[in-house]
Amino acid sequence: MARLQELYRKEIVPALQQELKRSCRMAVPRIEKICLNMGVGEAIANAKILEEAVKHLAAITGQAPQITKAKNSVSNFRLRENYKIGCRVTLRGRRMYEFLDRLVNAAIPRIRDFRGINPRGFDRQGNFSLGLEEIVIFPEIEVDRMETPLGMDVTFVIRNSAGAEESHRLLKLLGMPFSE
Repeated sequence: MARLQELYRKEIVPALQQELKRSCRMAVPRIEKICLNMGVGEAIANAKILEEAVKHLAAITGQAPQITKAKNSVSNFRLRENYKIGCRVTLRGRRMYEFLDRLVNAAIPRIRDFRGINPRGFDRQGNFSLGLEEIVIFPEIEVDRMETPLGMDVTFVIRNSAGAEESHRLLKLLGMPFSE
């Protein structure tokens, strides 16, 4: 079991259950999955960039990414339907908690001039999204071997949450460094 998963089960669930006045452990907010997405628009002109993105996303997550294709044609962007334009991964279970642990404790502290994560990334259901401008903050990525700077979107899908406040509290207890 991942370190953060054990912390969630033994300490965070009882604390949230008491704080939110929930009678059942299963009614406490929990992270269902983490979705990672890398949109690589430059892949239209250079297919090597997409291969590089897939390789780096696999190194970060430990899971093979799915390649995403364009749904529509857009002539202004020279984009045709079914062009390969990105990759994505959905993490659940042990891998999800391991990724969250590395994100919070290893990657985010390496961001230059970091003052905390913006807490405005919550939607009405309590899901949280954030964007990372560069993936070189992850220890698995070798900066010297990166040809082009790549970023990614990270979405935390949270269940049993009554809204952004409960989800914020859960992520705060898991160690997410939000700005004030």
